[in-house]
Amino acid sequence: MSKAVPLTVLLAILVVVGTGSTAWAAQLDARINPNSDSSPFSMHYLKTVFIEYPNGGNLFDELQGKEWTVSGSADSSNPGVQELMAKLNQKLSNDGSHAKVSDLNVSYEFLLKGRAINTSIDYKVLLEGTLSDYVITKDAQRTLVDLGWRGMTVNDEVNIDGVEINIPINLLRDKEPEVYAVFAGTEADQVLHRPIINADFILEQPLTNWHFLFDPTGINVDAGTFGLDEEIAGFVVSSWTMGESSIREGRQVERVFTADVVADQKYSVRSVQSADQANLATIGFGALDVLDGLEIAGVTPKPPEGYATTSTGDFPIMIVYGMAGMAAIAGIAFFIVSNRSLKNEKVGQQGIDPTRLVGYQTSASSGGYQTNRGEAQLKDETDYQKTRSVYDNAQQQSPPPQASSTEEAACGCAASAEMGSECDCEMHGSCLCDASCKCNAEICKEQVRSMS
Repeated sequence: MSKAVPLTVLLAILVVVGTGSTAWAAQLDARINPNSDSSPFSMHYLKTVFIEYPNGGNLFDELQGKEWTVSGSADSSNPGVQELMAKLNQKLSNDGSHAKVSDLNVSYEFLLKGRAINTSIDYKVLLEGTLSDYVITKDAQRTLVDLGWRGMTVNDEVNIDGVEINIPINLLRDKEPEVYAVFAGTEADQVLHRPIINADFILEQPLTNWHFLFDPTGINVDAGTFGLDEEIAGFVVSSWTMGESSIREGRQVERVFTADVVADQKYSVRSVQSADQANLATIGFGALDVLDGLEIAGVTPKPPEGYATTSTGDFPIMIVYGMAGMAAIAGIAFFIVSNRSLKNEKVGQQGIDPTRLVGYQTSASSGGYQTNRGEAQLKDETDYQKTRSVYDNAQQQSPPPQASSTEEAACGCAASAEMGSECDCEMHGSCLCDASCKCNAEICKEQVRSMS
């Protein structure tokens, strides 16, 4: 038990950390078809820069209340996009990958918003294109797919239609020269020189640490009736997901870089990027491997016979076996405790001895009916304090009713009066008693006087 509590707390912390962030610095989404020469991919790059001026100053005068947006898009026919493709492919080659970006569309949006104590600049760059040359070898049984192209990073300037989209400080240079003059050549300049198009962390995270799942839906003969793509007919789909903070992947936190600048006032610059995230899928069952330092996947149309693991490293299987073991231990402990309890139980009559109880009738005739109600009380006062009702202190119990005389039995009102209840004659509005009735009800007294 002492070990289980810290483990539970640790797992709860990891769950909170893993689900706390919704904005990602670099987000990859790709579906690789090993039976095709090319496959689509998309990569989002996000970054936010804060310029803080809590004490006012020239930057406050320049930026407070200001707001503008720079956006645009271009395809592979644009010279700037072609240059970007060349730089990306050079980076992939340096990483050891044989894959290439054969087509590319670029979209970007930069938003500046000035406030009373700070100004934020949001940088968003989207790359959507086509990946090719990712198949290393292929035979009748298996296809080797290159997965080492994930680090799509460019460290140099990227100019598209006169807009530099990769180095954050260059946007200030072109749009806010007064602000740029304050930061140029300072420590803040170094913070703002970190490129936006950077996915190195996605490459540095080994695929063996990613979560692995495979979906066998495509092998169903009626898969087409569910609207599934014809490309996956007869195949399973393997997927790897990165981005969760866990024991295997490590704790992932946002990357924050700060710098202070002293000019007419003290200013702070803060660059914020959340943890990266990636979704990578391939048609077929993918088994990870390494070839000359390059991460690859051996893809087959179907999973190996008897394969039942749904996550890298048999992680769910360990959980299932662990929960089964804990349930077995809990069951054994329950039976042991129950057995001890049964042995410690007293055998025989418990509580008050029935021979010491006597029954009393608590109802009497009323009009033309008789109810059968009663209660059990002790014959004597022995050990009364141990068995008395807890309500004895709050109310006084009525004594058992005494047997009525022959005359009183003829009068329902008298019987009711002795019980302390309402008079039947009062309730019926008439008296049915004779002159022997000694009821105190006015209607009975009048009846007696009239008969005398």
